[in-house]
Amino acid sequence: MTTQHQSVQAVGDTTLPAGEPSQDSLPGGTAVEGRSPARTAWRRIRRDKMTMIALLITLLFIVVALLAPTLTALTGWGPITPDSKAINPDTGNQPYGSLGGISLKHLLGVEPGTGYDIFARIVYGLRTSLFVGFASAVLSTVVGVVAGLAAGYFGGWIDSALSRVMDVMLAFPQLLFIIALTPVIQNALQTNSHGGTDENLRLLVLVLNIAVFAWAYTARLVRGQVLSLREREFVDAARIMSAGRRHILFRQLLPNLWAPILISFALAVPQNISTEAALSYLGVGVIPPAPDWGALLSDASEFFLQDPMYLFIPGVLLLILVLALNLLGDGVRDALDPRANRS
Repeated sequence: MTTQHQSVQAVGDTTLPAGEPSQDSLPGGTAVEGRSPARTAWRRIRRDKMTMIALLITLLFIVVALLAPTLTALTGWGPITPDSKAINPDTGNQPYGSLGGISLKHLLGVEPGTGYDIFARIVYGLRTSLFVGFASAVLSTVVGVVAGLAAGYFGGWIDSALSRVMDVMLAFPQLLFIIALTPVIQNALQTNSHGGTDENLRLLVLVLNIAVFAWAYTARLVRGQVLSLREREFVDAARIMSAGRRHILFRQLLPNLWAPILISFALAVPQNISTEAALSYLGVGVIPPAPDWGALLSDASEFFLQDPMYLFIPGVLLLILVLALNLLGDGVRDALDPRANRS
């Protein structure tokens, strides 16, 4: 009896004859199909109910922020349009009715003292929080990736210098220095006709200050990954083929770093939103009457005993937004690196 030797190739968890296409059928008729890392990560995210809920909540907040002009046009109240008929001058301009003046006319009530519609101020303040959170996260991620790539790949004095800078930035008490620097920079750059700083400039300074103190976290993470990847065979092969440093950095190394970069970005956004809210609460962020959740909480703290809903509504919404973003970041991390979270 003669046996016929047949070479085989591995496809998933099964072996199929060599020469067959990469997509075939198992004996039971099940199709075998390869998945990209992105599709695999998305599949894990879809299976995680908590992450999907966090994703839907985050998308809802983003949609509300984008549709802020439309939503406030439907209600008829802008973020700085007072309603003098909704506050009672006999009680120190407290809102009429219970629960802070919540009614069909004012869905979330009105601000004590001013009569501003809280719903309008919240949806416009949400735009501010999301813009600062995402813009500062993008900027800090870009700077951190470039610095981490350079430190990890070139090594030597470049690595030493950048690593010392990272150590210094990580050692700074971030919030205290931002509080100290933000008003100084804002006052030095530009003032408007009223003697204050232009609101767009204030937001730009906030984004820059937060990003300056946040990039080192991403840089340290990317540097550690590059130190491991630069000794891999595909990098050696690129060097042998006379590939330039730019090609190796951005065509060979960077595509293999998208998972830690995405994780770092996803976790930076909620932290930056919390920082922005804290700065506005302390009076060095967005200044009233410009709408911002941190400024709302700061003003509401003065009226807590008379109108607790004024503090409760923006406080709970800020908690939900930051919690959803944190859970989404954790879910993305677990989907991209499932070995890191489960024992």
